[in-house]
Amino acid sequence: MTENLSKPRASWRQIPAGIWALGFVSMLMDISSEMIHALLPIYLVTVLGTSVATVGIIEGIAEATAAITKVFSGALSDGLGRRKLLAAIGYGLAAFTKPIFPLASSVDWLVAARFIDRIGKGIRGAPRDALVADIAPPRLRGASFGLRQSLDTVGAFIGPLAAIALMWATADDLTAIFWVAVIPAFLSFGLIVIAVPEPARPPGRRPIRIPLGRAELRRLSPAYWRIVAIAAVFTLARFSEAFLVLRAQSLGLPVMLIPAVLVAMNIVYALSAYPVGALSDRVSRTALLAIGLVLLIAADVVLALTVGIPGLALGVLLWGLHMGFTQGLFAALVADTAPAELRGTAFGMFNLVSGVAMLLASAVAGLLWDLYGPEGTFLAGASFAFLTLIGLLVAGRLAASPP
Repeated sequence: MTENLSKPRASWRQIPAGIWALGFVSMLMDISSEMIHALLPIYLVTVLGTSVATVGIIEGIAEATAAITKVFSGALSDGLGRRKLLAAIGYGLAAFTKPIFPLASSVDWLVAARFIDRIGKGIRGAPRDALVADIAPPRLRGASFGLRQSLDTVGAFIGPLAAIALMWATADDLTAIFWVAVIPAFLSFGLIVIAVPEPARPPGRRPIRIPLGRAELRRLSPAYWRIVAIAAVFTLARFSEAFLVLRAQSLGLPVMLIPAVLVAMNIVYALSAYPVGALSDRVSRTALLAIGLVLLIAADVVLALTVGIPGLALGVLLWGLHMGFTQGLFAALVADTAPAELRGTAFGMFNLVSGVAMLLASAVAGLLWDLYGPEGTFLAGASFAFLTLIGLLVAGRLAASPP
């Protein structure tokens, strides 16, 4: 992870075809999911009359469910040595859940659909990330994670953009939009089944107990656990993007244009994730991560204090840039610090801790919003981001200190 600008520059042409296929699988599923999720918070608050705190709890539970599932699917992928199989099951479950959204007749059905969809995300998440680490050459690891994240994020801005166009074309017919979202979900499932290879099992594979035992967790290094701890505090700072949508509404952005918030954020995210990931193969990943935290602090402060649409736009763009500087890097750092035969377990534990933190972050963010308004929510996020930055700098010094 030390700086080495003499390393040859990575080329996207050198990245294996399996990584590209996984990127397009993620992109298609994100198009489907974001078409729905870009509209769901507004639908819950304005149509069904739920509170912002309730939206925060729903979002937190959904993400925590995904994270808890990732622990078991990641460990199972280590034990079975069949990462693609589990990833395909997760994408398939998400695809077959999507028709519930247009068919739902009450908030209970919508919450259930969101819950099951996140279980699918949990099943696929850790095996997919471990699959990227297995397929990618070590010298292209940062670039490979960055590419997959960029393609995933392309879907995350195409989805809301399609939602805007369809809201205009259908006169705000949410049911019709939710039905259209079913199509890319099934294309994603078909692509992973057909185009993604199952790599050879890593050497040293041993049976993994479900639930996990202490023996497996003790084999994960102190450097790995430092990354997990930093990511947990970081997640407290970056609550669900549903709050970006609600912030846009609070500033008076027309409902039809609210998905544009996620479009703008994800365009910046997609454009920055691959270059940052490729750069991290040549310079310190932790230094780039620190830049991402500074960007998050700036985004939170701007979103807390702005009183108009230009400030909203700046805050959203900074938020997207911080995502490009952090999400792929965390995945690469986990891959760097975990044994090859325990990568599924490592990604699963990483996502479990992050998911629990996301549950707490979203619930607290919603409560602060109801009590103190958006200013309280985003200033609290900035405070947690500052604490994460301090922790990252301290961890970097400890890692650099001689034994």
